[in-house]
Amino acid sequence: MGKLSVIAEFWQFLKVRKKFWLAPILVILLLLSLVIVLAQGSALAPFIYALF
Repeated sequence: MGKLSVIAEFWQFLKVRKKFWLAPILVILLLLSLVIVLAQGSALAPFIYALF
C-alpha cells in the first residue's frame, strides 16, 4: 500500500459519498502543516506561531 493508493481511496470516497467540500479543507490543512514544518527553523517561526 503506497501513498497514492490512500489518495485514490480518499478520492473514491469523495466521489461516492458526494462530500467534495472535504477536499478544500484537507488541502488547506496540508498547506498549513507544510508551512509550519518548513518555517520551524527560520526567523519566520515566531510570526507563524503567533497566528495560532
